[in-house]
Amino acid sequence: MPRFAANLTMMFQEHAFMDRFAEAAAAGFDAVEYLFPYDFDMSQIARSLQENQLTQALFNLPPGDWQAGERGLAALPSRKADFRKSVVTALRYAAATGVGRVHVMSGIARRDDTVARVCYRDSVAYLCDQAGQVGLDVLIEPINARDMPGYFLNDFNYAADLIADLGAANLKLQFDIYHRQIIHGDVLTGLKTLMPIIGHVQIAAVPLRHEPGTGELDDFRILSALDDLGYTGFVGCEYRPAAGTVAGLAWLHAFQKG
Repeated sequence: MPRFAANLTMMFQEHAFMDRFAEAAAAGFDAVEYLFPYDFDMSQIARSLQENQLTQALFNLPPGDWQAGERGLAALPSRKADFRKSVVTALRYAAATGVGRVHVMSGIARRDDTVARVCYRDSVAYLCDQAGQVGLDVLIEPINARDMPGYFLNDFNYAADLIADLGAANLKLQFDIYHRQIIHGDVLTGLKTLMPIIGHVQIAAVPLRHEPGTGELDDFRILSALDDLGYTGFVGCEYRPAAGTVAGLAWLHAFQKG
């Protein structure tokens, strides 16, 4: 049975962010993830995790100026110094929360730009080195161009090739089922082929990004296949509840009952 992590950026939005930890625990989750923790005190987050007996499954490195449209810094040559500062910040939050993996967003850049490609490779390699020194895994995630136009890392094959090229033991693929379906389709084959390098899985229904089981895929079959493939990591519930978080968890209860 997959171990599910509530994504507190998208779920439990009926509550203030720091209250979502308790709400997730009350709903039966024992792990959480979210995009960014940096607007909140790391000691407060650590305390919320401990008080609610929650594991921090994942969060992202600082993305740059999100309000201005930045979606990560790793592929941006002009932001190299800022990227390295963001690594320091992320590792401080990782130490406080006990998270085992961090996701680095590539940013908005053309993948046919040689300078951007070199910058991205160097940034990922640098992060792997720094994170490896404290026992953390690094995740890279292809994101579809419909949701995030211009995003540099929008291809699973490119991600797999980079992981093979760098050869870092702590560099893994973040396999988001929603993004995979939109970019390439062929979700089950993709999971089977890429399983040796997958470090984290996320799920949402396609195309509206609501609860699993409400879209075009057989999400329950896909989740069951994770067990068959030997996946033992977290599955992040990175979806937007259609009509209330708790009411929308009927899919999870049904899946768990089998």
